[in-house]
Amino acid sequence: MSSRTAPPHRFVYSPDGMQIATYEFGDPVGPTVVVVHGFASSAVANWHLTGWTRDLTRAGFHVVAIDQRGHGASDKPHSPAAYTMEILVADVQRVLDAYVLDEVNYVGYSLGARVGWQAARELEGRIVRAVLGGIPDGDPLRRFKVEDARAHIEHGTEVDDRLTGAYLTMARALPGNDLRALVGLVEGMRGGSQPGPENAPRQPLLFATGSEDRIIEASRALAQAAPDAAFFEIPGRNHFNAPTARAFREAAIGFLTAHGTTASS
Repeated sequence: MSSRTAPPHRFVYSPDGMQIATYEFGDPVGPTVVVVHGFASSAVANWHLTGWTRDLTRAGFHVVAIDQRGHGASDKPHSPAAYTMEILVADVQRVLDAYVLDEVNYVGYSLGARVGWQAARELEGRIVRAVLGGIPDGDPLRRFKVEDARAHIEHGTEVDDRLTGAYLTMARALPGNDLRALVGLVEGMRGGSQPGPENAPRQPLLFATGSEDRIIEASRALAQAAPDAAFFEIPGRNHFNAPTARAFREAAIGFLTAHGTTASS
């Protein structure tokens, strides 16, 4: 198997019966890092092809990567009711249970970081520290025009709203993405629990955002609001290419290896 070939996925069944695809890298004896990708990406695209799984395993970590529902090889329901923050956190918990992981480190980017924020609060005894990349406060999905997106998918209607168009462009970027599922995710996630100073996790956290990302100051503000957090500015990167940055990987691995006792599987 070449370094760019991911291992076969293994399904974990969610509480509502969805198949959640997972991928395992490295020696299970090592401390575990659970990695969770961003919107319209996948475990392989976000973490494996960008060098994260290689560098984490070289650093001695055992890695479990998750395709969030609606993405990758996981099931892709179209109903917005299948996508709430509570459901996405429950998927993470079910993966921890399936792999019999009592304590883990967590690394998430964008949507995966938002899920990680809430998962760290709900699974405080199991997620011992987290790296949260590309995460702002508030609800970035509130301006998404769901009906415009659906009209575009069904009838090819032009989308005038810039944010909605950007999300649809992201959704199309990865072969195999299901646009109806991803629009369902956006609708289901809107208006739910949002990161803010009043609900910050208490674990050690590292926030990381690209210097060219428009959300950088909001992300920095979240780091300042959390009781035990540091912030890393990823030089020269925007929201879309930050996960490929070597500097981001090095900062995350340095944080995970140096900050306290490493989690074990």
